[in-house]
Amino acid sequence: MENYVQHFISYLASERGLAQNTLESYGRDLRYFQQYLENNRLTFATGSTNEIIRTYLDELKKQGKAVSTISRNLAALKSFYQYLLKEQHLDADPASKIESPKLEKKLPQVLSVQQVELLLKQPNINLPAGLRDKAMLELLYATGIRVSELITINVNDVNLELGYIKCFGRGAKERVVPLGSIASKCVTQYLRKGRTALVRSKQEEAMFVNHHGRRLTRQGFWKIIKKYALEAQIDQKITPHTLRHSFATHLLENGADLRSVQEMLGHADISTTQIYTHVTKNRLKEVYDKAHPRA
Repeated sequence: MENYVQHFISYLASERGLAQNTLESYGRDLRYFQQYLENNRLTFATGSTNEIIRTYLDELKKQGKAVSTISRNLAALKSFYQYLLKEQHLDADPASKIESPKLEKKLPQVLSVQQVELLLKQPNINLPAGLRDKAMLELLYATGIRVSELITINVNDVNLELGYIKCFGRGAKERVVPLGSIASKCVTQYLRKGRTALVRSKQEEAMFVNHHGRRLTRQGFWKIIKKYALEAQIDQKITPHTLRHSFATHLLENGADLRSVQEMLGHADISTTQIYTHVTKNRLKEVYDKAHPRA
């Protein structure tokens, strides 16, 4: 099975262009299933049955795994077996008739406009790292791009004169997103005074670099945003996607149409974007309940 898994991961990387985090997740889930088969003295051939896969998923449930984790494991197995079927390593897909457990849709956590403004004020722009952090936060809120897209931006992907950035989303899909005037100003200041002090090599293409002068990682950004949320005394849960969620919600609250927001976020399906309409409805209800004398 290990050889099949390695070939499958290579296929996902080269043919589907999936992100490194996604590839690692697929590999981890499939090897967990492989370990389950070995623990139960089953080979890949004898364990690739509908019954065994269902038993495996039940075992994950008994272990207290979240529904989202079980669903992700099943999705990995389904993709894996579909690949093996396509490559003619199998005659039938043992996971095809297994339905994924229903996931409870959680509304994304968003900040109010006031909280966003407070967060964006925290970086010390008298320091190179502060200029970088200010530019990153303003860029995220101005464009709604993912953190994974933010850290892969190169200097040449930003056109400050025309006011847009080019980024590569899931599946290596390229899209162009407009850049607001404030974010443009902050990025300009960072490029002139911040990045030049942080970068160590003229060959470095990354827009945002760490204190070693190399491309900033997702984990590095996660530490940065948590730090500023703490300094801003925002007690609400903050994730790397918080500004992305806030971007979409604030646009819809101010009259933007759903299709435009979908395009800016890079969602393949508009149903993914529609979750933000539920957020805005909830927020309107909160405002009504607080403000109306007969609520």
